[in-house]
Amino acid sequence: VKHVLQRWPRQRIICLTHVKELIEQNAEKLRTQWPNVPLGIYSAGLKQRDTINPVIYGGIQSVVGCVEAFGWRDLMLVDEAHLISPKENTEYQTVITKLRAVNPNMKVIGLTATPYRLGQGLISDGPIFTDICYNLCGFKEFNELISQGYLVPPVPKHMRTELVGDVSKIKVTAGEFNQADLQRIVDIDPTTISACKEIVEEGFDRKCWLIFSSGIEHAEHIASCLSSMGIDVTVTHSKIPSDEATNRLKAFKAGKIRAIVNYGKLTTGIDHPPIDLIAVLRLTMSTTLWVQMVGRGTRPSPETLKEDCLVLDFARNTERLGPINDPMIPRKRKKGDIPGVAPVRICPQCGVYNHARATVCFSCGFVFPKVSKLDNTAGTLDLIRREEPIVVHADVQRVVYNRHQKQGKPPMIKVSYFCGLHLYSEWIAFEHGGFATKKAHDWWKAHTGLGQAPPTTDEALKYVSQLPVPKRIRVWVNKKYPEVLSYEY
Repeated sequence: VKHVLQRWPRQRIICLTHVKELIEQNAEKLRTQWPNVPLGIYSAGLKQRDTINPVIYGGIQSVVGCVEAFGWRDLMLVDEAHLISPKENTEYQTVITKLRAVNPNMKVIGLTATPYRLGQGLISDGPIFTDICYNLCGFKEFNELISQGYLVPPVPKHMRTELVGDVSKIKVTAGEFNQADLQRIVDIDPTTISACKEIVEEGFDRKCWLIFSSGIEHAEHIASCLSSMGIDVTVTHSKIPSDEATNRLKAFKAGKIRAIVNYGKLTTGIDHPPIDLIAVLRLTMSTTLWVQMVGRGTRPSPETLKEDCLVLDFARNTERLGPINDPMIPRKRKKGDIPGVAPVRICPQCGVYNHARATVCFSCGFVFPKVSKLDNTAGTLDLIRREEPIVVHADVQRVVYNRHQKQGKPPMIKVSYFCGLHLYSEWIAFEHGGFATKKAHDWWKAHTGLGQAPPTTDEALKYVSQLPVPKRIRVWVNKKYPEVLSYEY
């Protein structure tokens, strides 16, 4: 938006989404990039009705009743664009048709991490979107975002408690598990109590829990059970009054409440980086819903020292729908379609899901025994699919040195290499002893050509301005923390 209006100031843009929380969140994100943006909001839920500004952030339910008031628009941006139905009589289709009656050349740009719909397949094959023009959600791109620190990896955990032994017992309506039938089968006291005990056990050192339930009553029962176990917890769903739901979410985001249980409210778009545990007690046949739920935990949170997000998959969605960076993309529905199973390998030592052909558990390092044949060789694999090392050569524009210290640990130097749009870092520890100190001394010798390294971090920082800047670095990018392998001067 900023780029467009700075180059073509007369452009008029409308940005739409489906819930007030996303409208407010997205508008605020734009203001952080451009404080003086000529921005207005049109949302009944937010009690704002601006139609004049060049940039309007609006709710589709509010905008659809007065499309004519927005006049000429050159661009329409839709957040969570997978929610647009291909049917002609829907709200989005109505708004698009009316705006194009004013400007036939208006472009519609969709933003989503899940460009597909249950029963429809890719939304780029539909009546609105023609192409995917920029994709960061593919297998390699997703892994690279994790490697570069833009996302944190979700760590999938196979749980002892199983909500449903045989999913064939659950009715299917329009390609998804029937929610009333699902809740009736899943919402059983012994199962809920067992699952909550596992959540408390696994989450003892996790600070911020997001829990997905299979229904409204199920959400209430989970929250009640966790509360009885001493967990500060709240619940949100469609029967909670809007103001009260907002207050509960604010309390959760402020860190006053450790856990929030939800049904149908926090599956899409919620931006709360500290979430480091997700418990999934909701079965689904929707790849979109599955990826969106797990995606809530992939945002990095340096302030809370978050390194990953633990995903407790009581619903066995991992086995049914595959990894979120390489999921089973839904096809156009055909009569008689039966959902398949994504083969996985469960580590007997730590319980984490792994690629079906993994030889070593990526979480704990357990070496799987060799097998001559896999029983199931279909589709997709673990929650985050792994691959062979990817090493890139990156041109260095500048290097920044900062003092970095974790609580209770000696200080280090954080070296940040700015390489175009990418940032790669390494940590040099002169005072940690052992291998870390030897590595720091080798690093100093390689960068300065001097034999004697400073004894402390603070002493080394006095000289870093004199260190030469490498022209290029080699980086192993597809690992949890990208590793700088060598330097070229």
